[in-house]
Amino acid sequence: MGRPIILGIVGDSAAGKTTLTRGIAQVLGLENVTVICTDDYHRYDRQERGEIGITALHPDCNHLDIMQQHLSLLRTGQPILKPVYSHKTGTFERPQYIQPTKFVIIEGLLGYSTRVAREAYDVKVYLAPPEGLRAEWKVKRDTQKRGYTPEQVLAELEKREPDSESFIRPQRQWSDIVVSFYPAGDDSDRNNGHLNVRLVLRPTIPHPNFTSLLNLTDANSDSAIRLGLDRDMGKPVDVLEVDGHATLEQVSKLEHILCSDMPYLLNVCDREVNPELGKVAGTTGETLQSYPLALTQLIITYHMLKATQMHQ
Repeated sequence: MGRPIILGIVGDSAAGKTTLTRGIAQVLGLENVTVICTDDYHRYDRQERGEIGITALHPDCNHLDIMQQHLSLLRTGQPILKPVYSHKTGTFERPQYIQPTKFVIIEGLLGYSTRVAREAYDVKVYLAPPEGLRAEWKVKRDTQKRGYTPEQVLAELEKREPDSESFIRPQRQWSDIVVSFYPAGDDSDRNNGHLNVRLVLRPTIPHPNFTSLLNLTDANSDSAIRLGLDRDMGKPVDVLEVDGHATLEQVSKLEHILCSDMPYLLNVCDREVNPELGKVAGTTGETLQSYPLALTQLIITYHMLKATQMHQ
């Protein structure tokens, strides 16, 4: 086996990293994927952070030197002894021996914060939902899974904002794909299954040829799938948008473009084979199907498989 293909998924707390990762890992085969969260490289536990007055988003609160060293080892297929941080208890647990598999997904807050770390990735994704939506997701997650009250979560968000601005959001510039899920118009229904997605596709990696979508867009300006040109952080980019109300027929056209260039993905698009593809939890715990999420996961998977071909 050649060296592992490494995907980075970076974004602020509760930006949707784990949901995105879960579907991609399902598509590639769980036995083929090693998932690592960079929160494990925190320098201080939760109690120490409170005493010192530092947030987990600050580079000084993380062993970034060890993180980048481990990334370099993983890239060459070597094992690492990874620290383990528990979000449930806010403390560290026994380190974990990790032998990388065919694909490695690195998700977390500061994955692109050093040059050496950035050089380890084959594909770099940055998640950038609107801040209001991210706050809703964080309140929901931290109250349900981490034992906080809504007031505690909102206070923590406010405390972390300067570090988000200084250290998390600037990493957007290093990504190949920027993923922004957002509610449609003035729609107050923020159920994940009905969110649109805006994908900024930078020319740093060769994206699938979506130009045939332009014909669909020109013919119908109300198309639920749109391709256009824009600028992101001052640089020209392609932008692919998929609305939450897109139909299976419309989505299938986009999937066909991906599959025609990457035959392996033909099996991937079968939702019976990949039940996690595009699946998200609704506000009351029910499972919803999101075509924008499924297409985002497929496009990222496409790039990982493309990278595999290039390095065989």
